[in-house]
Amino acid sequence: MSIDSSMDKMLQRRQEVEAQLSRSAELSNKQLADFSRELSELRPVCDQIELVRQLEGELEDALTMVAEAAGDVEIQAMAEAEVTLLKDKIPAEKEQLQLLLLPKDKDDSRNAILEVRAGTGGDEAALFGANLFGMYQRFAAKNGWRFEVMEVSETGIGGYKEATATISGTDVFARLKFESGVHRVQRVPETEAGGRIHTSAATVAVLPEAEDVDIEIDESDLRIDVFRASGPGGQSVNTTDSAVRITHVPTGIVVSQQDEKSQHKNRAKAMKILRARLYDAERARVESERAAARKGQVGSGDRSERIRTYNFPQGRVTDHRINFTLYKLDRVMAGESLDEVIDALVSEDQAQRLAEGI
Repeated sequence: MSIDSSMDKMLQRRQEVEAQLSRSAELSNKQLADFSRELSELRPVCDQIELVRQLEGELEDALTMVAEAAGDVEIQAMAEAEVTLLKDKIPAEKEQLQLLLLPKDKDDSRNAILEVRAGTGGDEAALFGANLFGMYQRFAAKNGWRFEVMEVSETGIGGYKEATATISGTDVFARLKFESGVHRVQRVPETEAGGRIHTSAATVAVLPEAEDVDIEIDESDLRIDVFRASGPGGQSVNTTDSAVRITHVPTGIVVSQQDEKSQHKNRAKAMKILRARLYDAERARVESERAAARKGQVGSGDRSERIRTYNFPQGRVTDHRINFTLYKLDRVMAGESLDEVIDALVSEDQAQRLAEGI
């Protein structure tokens, strides 16, 4: 199917969806939501298709005018100026259309589960893990997303050995999916008396939240253990077997939850995380097969890949995948300038896909 034919089909589909929504009283809530979401995705693409076609039509008219204006210097000059203007404008609008026509990641509109784990570096790594978790929490607030802490395993000095949260809102996974990997910090720890710069790391995983229909889990594949929760959480947390550990036997994935006083709530949270991890594992398998045919890839999803360095003495954040450096470390950690890093990653991914015809 030609690109023009595909664009015609998109324009036709927009008309069909608009017609369906004009009969909103006859639609169920789910149908209404589905059609509204589809229209919001179609509109920017269709508007750009129409703009490019309009400009191409105007260029054709202007060229005809130039050809037919023989002898009329004034009209010819005006038409030639119009031709020059349109020839300058059309390539940029066509490039924007190409970006909009790139295949969408089907998970982009999903909510996400964020997991941060301290890596090498002992207490300093745990403190950095807590810093990163706070950075994403502030970034979520800036974007109007809901940030629900699911579990935190704290150290005695305010660090996080592990922390998990659900982030809900518009295009959460689309914005955060390139954050997975090893984040390295270079700074003088508060516990360092000699003022020496230490290097430590934390691992970030961003998983698309999976629905029940996405991943079918056989109960016979699960081993569920209950145990007494430890740490803060109220008296009843510490005196009943409310904590839950679920092991998915075929994959060996283990998820524990103990933040809630109710065993039932902890089990529900653990299943939510397990479902996301299984979905992410399948997504990573498919992505690795697709990436094998590509020369470069921004978001490999490899949790062992060192993706970014936060250098506190220099006030610098460097993303190693795209050689992007930003001297706004304080603002990045405050969640304010993280958008600049993410925008650069998204742009690079789009440029790669355009170059490779994907």
